[in-house]
Amino acid sequence: MEKFTKLAGVAAPLPLINVDTDMIIPKQFLKTIQRSGLGKNLFDEMRYDADGNEIPDFVLNRPAYRNAEILVSGENFGCGSSREHAPWALLDFGIRCVIAPSFADIFFNNCFKNGILPIALPQEQVDMLMDDAERGANAVVTIDLENQIITGPDGGSIPFEVDAFRKHCLLNGLDDIGLTMEKAGAIDTYEARQASTTPWLRAG
Repeated sequence: MEKFTKLAGVAAPLPLINVDTDMIIPKQFLKTIQRSGLGKNLFDEMRYDADGNEIPDFVLNRPAYRNAEILVSGENFGCGSSREHAPWALLDFGIRCVIAPSFADIFFNNCFKNGILPIALPQEQVDMLMDDAERGANAVVTIDLENQIITGPDGGSIPFEVDAFRKHCLLNGLDDIGLTMEKAGAIDTYEARQASTTPWLRAG
């Protein structure tokens, strides 16, 4: 998993509440178990018309936000079914951070497991960042995970909270497999001891 230390990127405004996982990645794209390739279908039903043409007014189709790395949205982001494809699609598009007043629990947890930082802030602070995001290509926001500070285009800063363990995992690029591999030495020692003291468990 790619490390998340400091991110300076364009923030895209999506001022909607209850953005569910079917809006993020519609059900017809859930057949794959590949984490790559889903970015083109992120917010598919809002990005494209019935003929597959881009809808120009949708935020991620606007030139200023095509390379957005931060998404600022409304409360209860990521609600709905517990599909891990939702953070996969966000990440494949290039979104590394989502800022909202609140998140659905399963989506929130899945973000951390896939290298995305979800930040929950009071509504008034989200509103400030939403205003910043409306500046288009000038809406460059910096997320400093180590110091837990968001810096806006004008230099104003907003502190944010993050669980210490999840912060450690993001800073070091550790998903569940990475966390297990950190204990590889201890696992090998245990396996060797088991092989010598209880060899019958490995017979056959």
